[in-house]
Amino acid sequence: MLNTNHLGLGLSLILASCLLLAGSDALSKYLLQSYPVLLVVWLRYVLQTMLMLGLFAPRMGRRLIQTQRPLLQLARSMSLVGTSAFMFTSLLFIPLGETTAVLFLAPMVVLLASVALFKEPVSRGQWLSVGLGLIGVVIIVRPGGGLFTPYVLLPIGAALCLGFYQLLTRRLANTDHPLTSNFFSTLFGTLVMSLSLPWVWQMPVAQDLWVALLIAVLAISGHLLLSNAYRFASAAALAPFTYAQIIFAVLFGALFFAHVPDHGALLGMAIIILSGLLVAWNKRRPGIS
Repeated sequence: MLNTNHLGLGLSLILASCLLLAGSDALSKYLLQSYPVLLVVWLRYVLQTMLMLGLFAPRMGRRLIQTQRPLLQLARSMSLVGTSAFMFTSLLFIPLGETTAVLFLAPMVVLLASVALFKEPVSRGQWLSVGLGLIGVVIIVRPGGGLFTPYVLLPIGAALCLGFYQLLTRRLANTDHPLTSNFFSTLFGTLVMSLSLPWVWQMPVAQDLWVALLIAVLAISGHLLLSNAYRFASAAALAPFTYAQIIFAVLFGALFFAHVPDHGALLGMAIIILSGLLVAWNKRRPGIS
C-alpha cells in the first residue's frame, strides 16, 4: 500500500538503488577485463539465483515458483538475458556512463511498444520525449566521434531488450508476485547461460569470485530497494530520480576507469535525461498533449 507521507524515504530508496545498480555494472566491467562476457553474465545469474533461494525460499516456499503466466515469465527472462548480454558486451567497447545513458532509452521503447502492440494512446508530449531521446543518442555517438562505430548498436540492443522486459514486467504485475518474477529471471538466465560454459569456462580466482558475489548482492539489493521505494511514493514522483543512475555511472567510470565523458557526450546524456523526465511528466498529466 502506498504511503505518501514518506516521500523522502521513497526518494532515498530510489537513489540508493541507482547507486547500487551502477556499482554492480562498474564491478561487472572490472571482471570483463579478465573473463569472457558470457561467463560473467552466468556468474551474475547463478549467484543471484542462489542468493534468492537462500533469502526467500524459506519464507515463501512453493509460492516463490507459482506463476499464472509461465510463457510470459519465460519471455521476460529472455529479455533480461538479452539486456545483460548486450550491455556487458557493450562495456568492453563503450564507457560505462555512455552505455548506461543509452540504456535509459528503455522507457521510450516501452512507449513505442505500447502503441504498436496494445494501441495505447500517445500524446504529442510523449512523441516529443521519444524524439529527444533519439537526438541524445545521436549526440553521444555523433558521426566522427570516437563512439561512432558498429559497437554502439550493443547498448541500443540492450535498451530494446530492457524495454520489452519492463513492458512484460508491467503485464505480469497483476498476476504474479514480484519476487516470483525476479526469481524466474535469475533461474532462466542461469539455465540459458549455462549452455555457453563449455566454450567460455575458466576458473575465476578467489578474489574475483568475491567480486562476482558482490555484484550479485548489489544487483539484488538495488532491485529490492527499487521495488520498496514505490511503497512510499508514486511511480510518477520517483521516475525522474531513476536517472541518477546515469550520474553514478559517470562518476564510477571516472573514478575506476579514468574515463570522463566529453562535452558532447554530457550534452547527449542531459538530453536523454530530459526525454525521460518528459515521459514521467506526461504520465502524471495524461490529459496534456
